[in-house]
Amino acid sequence: MAYAEKRGNGKRPWRARYRKPDGTLGSETGFRLKSAAEDWGEDQEAEIRAGGWVDPDLMRTHLGVWARRFMAERPKRGRTVDKRWEHLDERILPKWEHTPLIGLSWFDVDSWQMTLPYDDVTRGHTVSFLSTLLTAAVDARYLKVNPLYGRRRTPTVVHTPTVVAPRTSEEDRAHTPEQILMVANRLGPANGLHILTAGFTGINWGEGQGLHKDNALLTRRQRWGNGWFECPVLRVVQEVSEYQERDESGKKLGTVLKLEPVKTVWRARDLDLPPFLARLWAYHLADWPYEFPLSTVSGKWWRRPNWTKVLRPAADGRKEREQRQGVSARGAWEPLAPGMTMRSLRHTADSYQDQIGVRASLAFEQAGHKRPGIKGVYQHPTPGMRQERLDGLEELFWEAMGNLGWTTLWGRVDLVKHPKNQDRLPDSSQLIYMDDRARSRKGYRNRSEAV
Repeated sequence: MAYAEKRGNGKRPWRARYRKPDGTLGSETGFRLKSAAEDWGEDQEAEIRAGGWVDPDLMRTHLGVWARRFMAERPKRGRTVDKRWEHLDERILPKWEHTPLIGLSWFDVDSWQMTLPYDDVTRGHTVSFLSTLLTAAVDARYLKVNPLYGRRRTPTVVHTPTVVAPRTSEEDRAHTPEQILMVANRLGPANGLHILTAGFTGINWGEGQGLHKDNALLTRRQRWGNGWFECPVLRVVQEVSEYQERDESGKKLGTVLKLEPVKTVWRARDLDLPPFLARLWAYHLADWPYEFPLSTVSGKWWRRPNWTKVLRPAADGRKEREQRQGVSARGAWEPLAPGMTMRSLRHTADSYQDQIGVRASLAFEQAGHKRPGIKGVYQHPTPGMRQERLDGLEELFWEAMGNLGWTTLWGRVDLVKHPKNQDRLPDSSQLIYMDDRARSRKGYRNRSEAV
C-alpha cells in the first residue's frame, strides 16, 4: 500500500512511496501535505492494477533523448531516415530537445509551427513527424496520450493589404506533349528518353535511375477475347535513393547513392509502354552498354545536382557564350518548358491519363498509388482499359509530332531504323511507325492472333 514519508521541514516536505509493477519502490517528491502524498501514491497503484500505469520518470524523458532512441530502433529506407533527421536537426530539436515528453502540449506546438520560416507543406511534415515520435512514446509507455494526435494545424495568417495572387509554380502545371518532345530532342537520345519516359509513364526520378536493363521491355500477356493482349512494359521494383548517410546518433557520414526497394507495394508495378516509346526504348537498349539504361554516359547513377545542370538549360533556355581560353563557344537556347522538373513530368503523366479518360483502377496502378475505398479492392484493370490508355498516349504523341512538323527524333529516320542487334527490338507487328498511315490510323489494337 502506498504511504508518505516526511523529508525535512521545507514548504513541500512530503514524499509519496508506492510499489511499482516490478516490485521495487517508486517515489515522487514535492507534496505539501501528507494526505496529498498518500493520495498520489494510491492513484499510481490503482493505475498499476488497472494496467494503464506509465512511469512518471519516463514521462519526464527529454524529447531529444527519446528522438535519438526512436531513430536508432526504427530503421527506414535511407532517404526517409535522412528526411527525418532533417526535421529533427533543423526544426524540432532546436526548440524541443530539452523539453520533457509530458511537457509538450498541442497549443505550444501549434503556436510554434506557425512561426516556422518554411512553406506550409514542410511545416505539416514537421508536425506530423513530431506526432509520430509522441505516438511511439505512447506505444513504449513513456506517455499516456499523444497530445498532437488528430489535431488540425492553425494556418499561418498573412497580413497583407492586397489580394494574394494564385500560385504560379511551373511544377504545379502539366506540360504539353510538344514541350516534352522539344526538351527531349534537345537533350539527345539517352537523356531525352528519360524525359519522354517520365512525361508519358510517370516513372519518378529514383525509379528511373534504378531501372535495370533486365527489367526493360518485358512483355505483359493477358487473355483478351479469343486471343491475347500483349504490350511491352518497364518493370519497376527498385529505385536509387540519394541521401545523407548518418550513424545511429545522427552524425553525418556523407551523401551516398544506394539501390533500395521501391517505397510501397503499390510502387512495384509494370508500366505499359505505348508503341512509340517501346520503339525508342528498343533502340536505346541496343545502343547502351551499361546495366542501368538511364544512367550517365559513364554508366554511373546521376546525382540530382548534376542532372539539374543538364535539365535546367534544356528547359529554361540559356544565353550565348563566346569562346575564350578554357571555355568552348555555345549557342543560345530559347526557353522551351520553364520550370520543368522530374516531379512536374510525373504530374504531367498522371494529368495525361486524366485527359484521355484512363479508368481509375488503371490510372492508380500505373501511377503507383493505392486507390482508396472499396473500389480499390473490387475493381481491376482489364486488357481493354490498357489498350485504350495506350491508344490515347499514342495519339497524344503523334498529334504533338504533327504540330511540330517532325518525322524524326535524334536523327532516327521515322524511328524504324534497324540496329545491329535486331533481337533487342520488340516484335515489329506490335509497333506503330511514323508514317502518314500510322499518323492517321485510329483504333490501333495490339492484339495477337487467337490461339
